[in-house]
Amino acid sequence: MPGRYEEVFQKIQDKFRRTAVFAAESGIIPYKSENGRWIASPFDGNGWWTGGFWPALMWQLYAAGREECFLKEARRVEALLTDEFRVFRHLNHDVGFMYLLSCGADFKLTSDEQARTDTLHAASLLMGRFNPVGYIRAWNNPSQVGYAIIDCMMNLSLLFWASRQTGDPRFARVATIHADTALKEFLRPDGSVSHIIEFDPGTGRRVREHPGQGYALGTQWSRGQAWGLYGFTLAYMNARDGRYLEAAQRIAANFIAHIRPDGLTDCDFCQPDTEKRIDNIAGAIAACGLMELHGLTGVDAYAESARRLVDGLLDRCCDWSLDRCGMLTHCTASYHDDGAGRHTNITYGDYFLTEALAKLNGTDPMLWL
Repeated sequence: MPGRYEEVFQKIQDKFRRTAVFAAESGIIPYKSENGRWIASPFDGNGWWTGGFWPALMWQLYAAGREECFLKEARRVEALLTDEFRVFRHLNHDVGFMYLLSCGADFKLTSDEQARTDTLHAASLLMGRFNPVGYIRAWNNPSQVGYAIIDCMMNLSLLFWASRQTGDPRFARVATIHADTALKEFLRPDGSVSHIIEFDPGTGRRVREHPGQGYALGTQWSRGQAWGLYGFTLAYMNARDGRYLEAAQRIAANFIAHIRPDGLTDCDFCQPDTEKRIDNIAGAIAACGLMELHGLTGVDAYAESARRLVDGLLDRCCDWSLDRCGMLTHCTASYHDDGAGRHTNITYGDYFLTEALAKLNGTDPMLWL
């Protein structure tokens, strides 16, 4: 008899086998689901940073059962994403999210050479955002030339991958320089992380911290904490630098201490008690990072906390109806609503919950490496 997580994964396959058809019929890259139907990204069209998570979800499902329908849908969206290379103006440091999890996954699972070439193209674009004073620039606005954000720890995997593929150490070297800067400037003494740090682009000197998507300056935006936890874990898996593992463990301890009794995740760990803002994406990301940490360290508390997070989501926040698109509910893009969604389904929440379940079931192809 299959266990609970295997049964849930089968339900995910059933749901997306059906609802992927709706995405293809609409011709969009799903960003979220509202009123039972897929909705495209709120900004920048197909160049929006989350575009890689839908094909990544398809590749996770393909890896588990090798069903052609998931491969076909993943490649439909990859074509839309690679068209963005020519548009170019919307692309930023999140090409790691966009292309390692789409084209890179395609190459990993099918050995398709064009997919490999497209992933290397994305890695070169990410290299082009490196400022030699010590950081990878996040966004394109001229007023933000000195901005770096904690999310980029996840994008570094694209650079490590490129060094392994090409034998060129420059990609990995840029990744470690940025990771070292993040270790120094983003990690706080209590094990939390900042979201946005602004640097002087000429000298690399820290200028200031910005509040970003959290409640206020100096608070703990939960998804930023999850990016830091999983991002430093991946940095250690790629570079085997013990400082990154220690950082991941410090962030993990802080995150675990803030898991709600029901297993869900507040949008900001410092938000007022009167607020009821949840971001379940943070919990799903953290669960993935914690399971990898458990594999690296053997610390049972990491696996136990990951299951607590996953169980909280499965018990309270999943929509399993086959006629409604999207699965994970109560996802919040930003504490102060920026139009990207609050307490709704968001596709990268679906992706990370699926990745977490794939890890629990032993089918995860580990698209980040």
